[in-house]
Amino acid sequence: MRALRFVLGRFAGMVLVLLIVTFVTFVVFYLLPADPARMACGRPCSPESLALAREFMGYDAPWYRQFAEFLGGIFAGRTFGTGVTAIQCGAPCFGYDFQNNVEVLTEIGERIEVSFSVALGAAALWLVTGVGLGVLSALRRGSAADRITMAVAMAGVSLPAYLAGMIGITVFAFALDVVPKNGYVPFGEDPVQWAWHLVLPWLVLAFLHAAIYARLTRSQMLETLGEDFIRTARAKGLTERKVVGKHALRNVLLPVVTVFGVDLGALLAGTVITERIFGMAGVGRLLVDAIAAMNLPVLLGVTLFSAVLVTVVNFLVDLAYGALDPRARLI
Repeated sequence: MRALRFVLGRFAGMVLVLLIVTFVTFVVFYLLPADPARMACGRPCSPESLALAREFMGYDAPWYRQFAEFLGGIFAGRTFGTGVTAIQCGAPCFGYDFQNNVEVLTEIGERIEVSFSVALGAAALWLVTGVGLGVLSALRRGSAADRITMAVAMAGVSLPAYLAGMIGITVFAFALDVVPKNGYVPFGEDPVQWAWHLVLPWLVLAFLHAAIYARLTRSQMLETLGEDFIRTARAKGLTERKVVGKHALRNVLLPVVTVFGVDLGALLAGTVITERIFGMAGVGRLLVDAIAAMNLPVLLGVTLFSAVLVTVVNFLVDLAYGALDPRARLI
């Protein structure tokens, strides 16, 4: 019962956060000076044509009515215009791209595989590598391995993503020619080539993020190893493997899981720089193209979709947090 209350409480919090994010994002984007109706109207655009475009796109209504229609479209779908020229946007409708005549969610769906492939592979690499190196560094504090690990971690934390990507592609793709230079092969088309074309983006992202996790894990592990319950476990005669793996690591993973949820959620929504450097058409690139074209419906849709991903991943992290530490369920 307590676990159910914990889950329902976190779920209600997630829904509330999504509503607030949707409201704030909608207001911010529709207060911008750009007018999607004028862009869709073309040239020459008479006042009558502009009024018709605004009516068709639903921009002639007050902002609060537009927001209500947008919110309703997410749950029940939406119709733009009337008569034979009406456009249907099925639920969940995150908006309609009038510049390309396609639903925003369809555009996102066509690119989400790329972003998910990059994010999930890189996240698995950096989590295992970062936590492993952090634990090893803490257990061998002051050794050469500890100093080398922390020096490499410092380099990873300090290096900008675009610079790491450029160095990686210059060295491994152009100079050594051991990995593909760019492009993406769908998993369903050829799983081996899919993984082979993602190796370099995975390694670059894992290098940048694993550095943070190694430093975080090391500091948490050093602090935890000094706790009374660890001394008690050692006094009971438990092996060092059980002390570290069963007692210390569980406490160390609590902050690591929290940071991991934030990083993974942001990465799933699109790795703008990585996709740009490695020539991949993911959600991040869709966002960049929408900014360049001032395509507000796509900007709004991608932003909200990203918020949904971040919120859902953090909801799952909250559940994992409760599993790792039962005290969290009491909050």
